[in-house]
Amino acid sequence: MSQQKRLFLLDAYALIFRGYYAFIKNPRINSKGMDTSAIMGFMNSLMDVIKREKPDHLAVAFDKGGSELRNELFPEYKANRDATPEAIKIAVPYIQELLKAMHIPIIEVSGFEADDLIGTIAKQAEKENYKVYMVTPDKDFAQLVSENIFMYKPARMGNGIEIWGIPEVLAKFEIERPEQVIDYLGMMGDSADNIPGLPGVGEKTAKKFLAEYGSMENLLANTHELKGAIKTKIEANKELGLLSKRLATILLDCPVTFNESDYELSTPDVEKTDALFNELEFRRMAEQFDAIFKKGSTDSSSNPSDAALYKKPQPKNDDQFDLFASATTTEAATEVHQQFYSTLENTAHSYQIIQGELGLKLLLQNIEKQHSVCFDTETTGLNALHAELVGISFSYEKGKAFYVPFPENQEEAQVLINRFIPFFENENIEKIGQNLKYDLKILSNYNIVVKGKLFDTMIAHYLINPDMRHNMDILSETYLKYSPKSIEALIGKKGKNQKSMRDVTLEEVKEYAAEDADVTFQLKELFAVELEKTATKKLFEEIEIPLVEVLASMEKEGIRLDTAFLHSLSEDLNNDIKTLEATIYEVAGEQFNLASPKQLGDILFDKLKIGGAKQKKTKTGQYATGEEVLSYLALEHQIVKDILEWRQLNKLKTTYVDALPTQVDADTLRVHTDYMQTVAATGRLSSNNPNLQNIPIRTERGRQIRKAFVARDENYTLISADYSQIELRVIAALSGEENMIKAFQNNEDIHKSTASKVFNVPLEEVTREQRSHAKTVNFGIIYGVSAFGLSNQTDLSRAESAALIEAYYKSYPRLKSYISEQVEFARDNGYVQTILGRRRYLKDINSQNAIVRGGAERNAVNAPIQGSAADIIKIAMINIHNKLKSENWKSKMLLQVHDELVFDVHNDELEKIQPMIKHEMENAFTLDVPLIIDLGIGKDWLEAH
Repeated sequence: MSQQKRLFLLDAYALIFRGYYAFIKNPRINSKGMDTSAIMGFMNSLMDVIKREKPDHLAVAFDKGGSELRNELFPEYKANRDATPEAIKIAVPYIQELLKAMHIPIIEVSGFEADDLIGTIAKQAEKENYKVYMVTPDKDFAQLVSENIFMYKPARMGNGIEIWGIPEVLAKFEIERPEQVIDYLGMMGDSADNIPGLPGVGEKTAKKFLAEYGSMENLLANTHELKGAIKTKIEANKELGLLSKRLATILLDCPVTFNESDYELSTPDVEKTDALFNELEFRRMAEQFDAIFKKGSTDSSSNPSDAALYKKPQPKNDDQFDLFASATTTEAATEVHQQFYSTLENTAHSYQIIQGELGLKLLLQNIEKQHSVCFDTETTGLNALHAELVGISFSYEKGKAFYVPFPENQEEAQVLINRFIPFFENENIEKIGQNLKYDLKILSNYNIVVKGKLFDTMIAHYLINPDMRHNMDILSETYLKYSPKSIEALIGKKGKNQKSMRDVTLEEVKEYAAEDADVTFQLKELFAVELEKTATKKLFEEIEIPLVEVLASMEKEGIRLDTAFLHSLSEDLNNDIKTLEATIYEVAGEQFNLASPKQLGDILFDKLKIGGAKQKKTKTGQYATGEEVLSYLALEHQIVKDILEWRQLNKLKTTYVDALPTQVDADTLRVHTDYMQTVAATGRLSSNNPNLQNIPIRTERGRQIRKAFVARDENYTLISADYSQIELRVIAALSGEENMIKAFQNNEDIHKSTASKVFNVPLEEVTREQRSHAKTVNFGIIYGVSAFGLSNQTDLSRAESAALIEAYYKSYPRLKSYISEQVEFARDNGYVQTILGRRRYLKDINSQNAIVRGGAERNAVNAPIQGSAADIIKIAMINIHNKLKSENWKSKMLLQVHDELVFDVHNDELEKIQPMIKHEMENAFTLDVPLIIDLGIGKDWLEAH
C-alpha cells in the first residue's frame, strides 16, 4: 500500500508578521539600510518546514483585500488593527518572487482571507486522501482539524514545533469536537480581529458554557438557566453572539481548486533564488539553499552546476527529485550553520602557536617588516581594568595568523610583552583591530603604548553603515560569508560553569584567537575601500580613530564617587516616596499597587473617572498608563502629577542612587564608565556602567545625583565646561539664517531675541513667560515641534501655538527653507550629513506611511545638527587630550556628557587650565557664529555645573 501523500499549506501573513516581530528588538538591516526582518522570518519558517518535513506538496496562501463577506456582516471587523509596518509591505513582493523562483504555488483570491483559502483547499485535498498540515501560529485554524487535517505550529523562541491533531485540539480547548472551536471563538471574541464576542465571557466562561451547552445556539436557547449579570448581558446580546460565531467561521467554499500537479514540490530555479538572496544579502540562507540543492540530485553522476537543473522543474515521476534530501530532521544547529557559511572546519587556513625563542624571533622579525598588522588580545575577562593577558594573535595575510600564549605569572608576562614594544611603538606600522579601545586599555596595564596609525573595523563599519550592528561575527557573516567560532563554543555560556580562557586547551585557543585576527584583517581590506566610497575616510582618520585613545584614557581614569552622600540621598528619597504614596492612597480612597499599570488604570479611569469616558486601552484590554498619557492629564489632576513624581523618584533611587555605589571599582574606588562610539547613529557618544548620559538634571532631586561625583582629593577641583546652546548655533550656521546669526554674533540672549521678534516687542520689554515660550520653540523646531506638541509643553492653546510657530518662521525665513532643503536632499540621496561628512541614512524618507515618513523627515533635520555638535565636541576632546599629554599636565579629562566636559584639575593648574580649555573648545571648529562655553568650578559636579 502506497504511503499517504502530505500537503503543507502555509498561512503567509501570519508567518510574515510572526517573523517580523521575532526580530523586533534586533531588526535585520542589510548594508543598503533595508529592513529584511519580515522576509528573513518567513523564509526561516518555510525552509524549516521543507527541511524538516520534506513534503510532497506545498503551497502558500495570502490575504488579498481582506474578507468581503465579514466586512459586509460587520464593518468594524479588523478595524482596530495598526497600520502594516513598512518592512512587511516591502517584504511581500520579495517573498512572492522567492516562492515563484522555488516553483511554490501562491494561493491568493481578492476578497478572501488566507484562512478561508486554506480551509477550502484542505477539505478538498482531504477528500483526495491527503494528509494536510496547516502551517500557522493562528489558533482559529483548530476548527478545521480532522482525522487527516492538522495544525502545524512552527518552532519559535527555542520551543519546538507543535502538531495539533484532534486529541490536542480537544485538550487545548476542553471541547468534544474540533468544530466547537468556532463556538469558543464566537463566545470569547477575538481582540486581534475585533470580533466582539459575548460581553463578560472570557476563556474560562466559554469553556464552561461549551461543557454545559455544546454550542453557541444551545447556550442562547437556554439563557433562562443563567443567573445574575451574565444572564442579562448575554440575553441582551444574542445577535452579537451569533454574528461573532459567523465571523469566526472559516469558509470552506472559496473559488479555489486543489491541483495536485501544481502543488507538487519541484526543483527551484536556483539562479533566481541566488539573485534574490544576493540582493537581500541573505548569505547564510543562500549558502544553505545552494548546498542542499546541489547535494539533492538523485543522479550522483550528474553535474550539480548543469544549467538545466537551474532553469526549469524536472519531470515528475516516482523518483521525484527531493529538494532537501541531504538535511535530516535532527541536525544540530551548528551543522546547519556550517551549510550557511564558511567556517574554521571547512576553510583552509594556517594558524600557528608561537612558543620558544626561535619562533618568537621569527614572528617579531616578520611583523616589524609589515606596513599593516592586525592584532587581537585574549584576556581573562571583559573588565579591562583587571583582565590579564592570556595571549595575543597577529595576522597580516588572509588565512594566515599567529598566536602567542602568555604565562599566568604576571612578571613573566611583562617580560614577554616587552619583547613586542618595538612593534607596538613603531610609528610606520598600521595596527588593525576590532574594538581597539579595549586592547589599548589591556596593553596599558602592562605599560605598553601603541603608536602609529590605527584601523578599527568596528568604527569603520559604524561610519559606513551606522544603523547596522557592528560586532565581528555579524560583519564577518555579512561581508566575508564566513562564520567565526563563538566565544560560547570555546568557554561556554555565561554563568557559574563558564570557563576562563586559561581553562581551554592551547590548540583550541589558538584556532579561536588566530581566526579573530585573520577575519578582522580581511574586514579591514574591505572597509578601507568602503570608507572611500562613502566619503567618510577623513572623519574616520581625523576624528573617530584619534578619539579611541582619548576615551581609553578617560575610562581608565574614572571619577571619584561620594557613596556616603548617595546612601543619605537614598534615605531622603525613600521618605519622599512614602509621603507621596500616602497622599495618593488618600485621594484614591484605598491602597493599591502603584507599580501595576492595570491597578493604576482601574483607579484613575474607572474609580476616579479622570480624563472622561474614552480612555485608550492597550491590546491586552487594560488602560494605557504610560508617561505620555499621564503627562497630558497631570495638568488638571494633582493625583496624576503625584503619580508621575512617584515614578520619577523611584527611577532615580533604583537606577542611580542605589545602583551607582555598586559600580565603584574595589581597587581604584572610582567609577569607570565605558564610552561607546558605535551606538548612536547621530554620532553622539553613549556611556554604560554607569550610563552618565541619562542622569536627569531638570529636577532638584535629579541634580542632586551630580553632587555625588567629586574631585580626586583636597588637592583637586572639578571643572565643568559646557557648550552654550551649541545646537542652535549649529542650525543658525548651517541654515545661513541671518537674523539668528546676527543675534549670536552680537552675543544676545537668543531666546530673548527670538521672543522680541515673534511677539513683536522691544528686547527690553520681553517678559519671562515670552522668553520661556520662545525657548521652547527654539529647541523644539530642531525636532519638528507641532502646534499640538508646543501646546502640550506650554500653557498656550493650540491656536496660539500655531500662531507662534508661524511668527517664528516669519522671523527666521531662511530656517524654514533650510528644513525643506534637508528633507529634499534626504529624499534624493537617502541620507543627510554633518559638517564633517558623517552620514545618517534614512531608509524611510520616501515611505508611503505618513507617520513613518514624518519620523524620517524630522531626522533629516535634527541628525545633521546633533551630529555636527557631536563632531565639534569630539574635536575639542582630541585637542585637549593631546595638550594634557604633550605638556604633562597633572589635570585629567574625566567625563563627556552631551555638550559638556568634566575635568579633575590639580589646584596648582586651576588658573592656567581654564583659558586652555576655553580656547580649545571655542576654536574646535569655525562656524559663522561664535562657539561659547560656560565654565564652572566646584568640589563636586553639581557645584561645578
